[in-house]
Amino acid sequence: MKTYTVDSIRNVGLFSHGGAGKTSLTEAMAFLTHATTRLGRVEEGNTISDWDPDEVKRGISISTSLVPVEWRDHKINLLDAPGYADFVGEIRGAMRVADLALILLDASAGVEVGTEQVWDTAASANLPRALVINKMDRENANFENSLSSAQTTFGSAVVPVQLPIGAEKSFNGFIDLLSRQAYQFGDGKDGSVTPIDIPADLADAVETHRTTLVERICENDEELMMRYLEDDEISVDELRQGLKAGIADGSIVPVFVTAATALKGVTFLLDAIVDCFPSPNSAVANDADGNDVTLTPDPDGPLAALVFKTVADPYVGKLSYFRVFSGRVTSDSHVLNTSKGQDERIGQLYVMRGKEQISVSEIMAGDIGAVAKLQVTGTGDTLSDAQRRFTLPGITFPHPAFSAAVSPKTKSDLDKMGTAIQRLIEEDPTLQVSRDARTGETIISGLGESHVQIALDRMARKFGVNVELGLPQVAYRETISVPVRGVEYKHKKQTGGHGQYGHVFLDLEPLPDADFEFAEQIVGGVVPKQFIPAVEKGVREAMEEGLLAGYPMVNIKVTLTDGSYHSVDSSEMAFKIAAAQAFKKAAQQAKPILLEPVMHLRVTVPESYMGDVMSDLNGKRAQLQGMTPGENGMTTIEAMVPAAEIQRYATDLRSITQGRGSFTVEFSHYQPVPPHLTEQIVAAAKARVEAHA
Repeated sequence: MKTYTVDSIRNVGLFSHGGAGKTSLTEAMAFLTHATTRLGRVEEGNTISDWDPDEVKRGISISTSLVPVEWRDHKINLLDAPGYADFVGEIRGAMRVADLALILLDASAGVEVGTEQVWDTAASANLPRALVINKMDRENANFENSLSSAQTTFGSAVVPVQLPIGAEKSFNGFIDLLSRQAYQFGDGKDGSVTPIDIPADLADAVETHRTTLVERICENDEELMMRYLEDDEISVDELRQGLKAGIADGSIVPVFVTAATALKGVTFLLDAIVDCFPSPNSAVANDADGNDVTLTPDPDGPLAALVFKTVADPYVGKLSYFRVFSGRVTSDSHVLNTSKGQDERIGQLYVMRGKEQISVSEIMAGDIGAVAKLQVTGTGDTLSDAQRRFTLPGITFPHPAFSAAVSPKTKSDLDKMGTAIQRLIEEDPTLQVSRDARTGETIISGLGESHVQIALDRMARKFGVNVELGLPQVAYRETISVPVRGVEYKHKKQTGGHGQYGHVFLDLEPLPDADFEFAEQIVGGVVPKQFIPAVEKGVREAMEEGLLAGYPMVNIKVTLTDGSYHSVDSSEMAFKIAAAQAFKKAAQQAKPILLEPVMHLRVTVPESYMGDVMSDLNGKRAQLQGMTPGENGMTTIEAMVPAAEIQRYATDLRSITQGRGSFTVEFSHYQPVPPHLTEQIVAAAKARVEAHA
């Protein structure tokens, strides 16, 4: 593949609700530009961009694929991103390096929840957008309905630049509104079109939509607006340049029509990408002093490249995808990872096309490439010159919403699990791993159940590590509900030689505002001072395992009030044992109860789903704290909810709101478990102990 200048490069991200046809459109573009000689199909698992075995198995995109194509002496880097919310991390990475978000709509469905989400993400990134109404040849395809839903949802900036001729099986052409030229699709596999006259039944629609498009273009250019108002003729080329400017500044969101699997409308879209979509532009970075600096995409400028994706391969090693915003990266060179302050050696560079690695000697400003075996570099890091250091803004990833406990199936899996999980996290920054100190469980957290499950399937396939998946144990605690006084325990044992003697009296009382407090009221040295720390240690050890279900005990004040000792047989160990037994005896009398963790939940949902969400929360024993109206018809509900009730809340909320809701959760406090639930929890704990006995 030859080297292209910045003006001849287009970085286009393809985004949509799942199933709108991003991968099929990418495949059609690759086929029509001769990047591939075979037109693959998602259903057959043989497309360029969905090459991962997990993607082939499920028939969906799981990670972003890079597919560069060449068209009219331009290089178009297509970033085919996943369409499902569980893989939004991949979407964020692709948007960070794209110069335009090409958002697809299914012609039979219009705007869907995933469409809204990627639109909002692109808007937050101030990324220019264009829409493609795809699958115009499918049953129930309706251009006007899809266009109307887009304009209603996204505003008046959305304007068509094409009108389809026909729909469903009769989708056989389109009209270019700027040139007022109609085209009919050919019968072959080359995507060719033949100029025809505008069908009479579409003449009025063409003029209506063209007037709207021209007005939108002229609104952004004072000279064009004056000429338009004076009925001065504006050439198609001038309008096309105005359209390009409007797309770049976000004031115009053009709408195209395609039927990707039939190769219909794809060549016109490729032409529009070359003629009207923005080329790589300037980027803001921090210099070595922390000042903001604007970097132009100059191949002779200082190096600034951002790693936006990492792939962990058990054979090749780590493969890092990056975009060069300034300067150039050359093979067999050294760069500085300014995010981590460490030197990196650059080996062989590649241009990626799906899983195919095309060796190149350098990657220029504005272009996207990959390099293997970087030692310290991860997703979101900047590569720069050691002499002129710049750091680009990284990628903001969403917080995990679902957690699962994983345990190795065999001893061999245990030995390899830690390393394999770290490789997964290198590949997917939206995954997090932690260890619960109380339960000893390894916890993997992600954006949803399917996200975590697919990650673990990948771990098994790539690294040969098989694990069992389950919900994490809830971190229950135990405490006492009434005070008890003067509970005695005497530890006395004679075995020949020195015996063991420890004798204590303990008071226990509930302590709501602290986990534990130890005090002593010893008078006259009945328990020598050197043994008092052993008493406290014995109590603390006894509290580690509660009386009801084996959970740690908290919120208790223990006071040593009396006791006795033996001048020969008393020891620290004897008093520690006596204290532990005295505590257990006292705790039994103090009416122990179970405590459960309560989480502060904030749920943001459209107002239309408020009733369903509230009803669901009521069924989860939630205590409503308040509601706050927000922007765009959204409302945030705050509630206190037991942790045990919301372990699968990411899945529940997605089902209730069709994916339009979001939530955050953080620990708040512990509260007593209702008696009827206590019995169930205690029974489950005993069964778990017996199972591991």
